[in-house]
Amino acid sequence: MAMQGTQRSAGVVSLAGRRDRRDGGWLARMSRPGEERFDPQRVGTALGWFSVGLGLAELLAPVPLLRAIGLKGRSPSPLVTRMAGVRELGAGVGILTEPRPARWMWSRVFGDVMDLALLGAGFAARRANRKRLAVATAAVVGVTALDALCAQRLTAMTRVSAGSPDARSVRARKRITLDRPADALYRFWRDFTNHPKFMERVETVQVTGERRSHWRARGPAGTTVEWDSEVTEERPNELIAWRTLPGASIEHTGSVRFEPAPGGRGTVVTVEMQYSPPGGAITAAAAKMLGYAPEQQLQEDLRRFKQLMETGEVVVSEAGTQGGAR
Repeated sequence: MAMQGTQRSAGVVSLAGRRDRRDGGWLARMSRPGEERFDPQRVGTALGWFSVGLGLAELLAPVPLLRAIGLKGRSPSPLVTRMAGVRELGAGVGILTEPRPARWMWSRVFGDVMDLALLGAGFAARRANRKRLAVATAAVVGVTALDALCAQRLTAMTRVSAGSPDARSVRARKRITLDRPADALYRFWRDFTNHPKFMERVETVQVTGERRSHWRARGPAGTTVEWDSEVTEERPNELIAWRTLPGASIEHTGSVRFEPAPGGRGTVVTVEMQYSPPGGAITAAAAKMLGYAPEQQLQEDLRRFKQLMETGEVVVSEAGTQGGAR
C-alpha cells in the first residue's frame, strides 16, 4: 500500500511537472509571492477578438443590439452605432495583427469613453430600459478599466523594448500679445496655483516643492487626470520651462516665453508644448475629435489668460454658463 501511494504521488508530481513545462512554468510562477500574473499580450488578444465580435454586431445588427442594452428610441441612431462598429472592428484587427498593439489598445480606451458618454445620454431617453442600460454601463466601465490596464502594460513593454520614449509625439505652439508688462505676466504664470483661473480643464494645482507641483484636471466623460510636473529652466521675466515626472499618464514638456511686442505695445507670450499621448497618433486624433487636444485647449486658455491679465476677469458666454457650447 505504501509503495502504491508513493507511485501515485510520484505520478501526480510528474504530471504537474509536465503541465508546468507545457504551460511555460505556471506552477513555479504561481508559487512565487508577488510575481506578476497579468499577461497583457494574452489579455490584449482576447480583447482584440472581443472588439472584432462587437464591431461585427454593431455593423450588421445595430437595432437589435441597441434594444438588447435598453435603448429603443432613435438616440443613438443606427448610423452612429455602425460608425462605432467600424471603430471597434478596426481596433480589433489592429490588436490582433500588431505584435505590440499599445496604440490600438489605447484607441479602445477612447472608444470606451465615447461609449460611456452615449450610454449616459441614453438614460435621458423616454423609452429607455434603465435597468438594462445600467447593466450595460457597468459592463463597459469594467471593460474600460481592463482596456486601460492592458494599454498601460503594453505601452511600458513597447518603451522598454525600444529603449526610448514613444517617438510619435505631438507638438503645439501658440502665441498671443497682451497689453501688460512681462514681469507681471511672468510672476502670475510662475505661481502655478493661478492656472485654474484661466485653464478651463485644470481643477487644482498644489505646489509640492521649489520647482515641483501636482496637477489635477478634468478628462473626457467626467474622468480625472493627475500628474506631477517640475520646472527645468527659468529666467525671470523671460522664460519658464517644465516637464512631467516619470509615471505621468500623458508625458509632456513645454515652455512659455515673454518677449517685448513690436513698438513697445505690451508683451508677446509664446507657449510651446510637446506631448506623447498614450496610443500615439490615433489617441491624438480621437482627442481632437472630442475637443480635448492640447493644441485646441491651449489657444482657448491663452485667450482667457489675456482677458484675466488685461481686465481682471474671464468673460464667460451665457451659453457656457447654461451648459451649452462655449
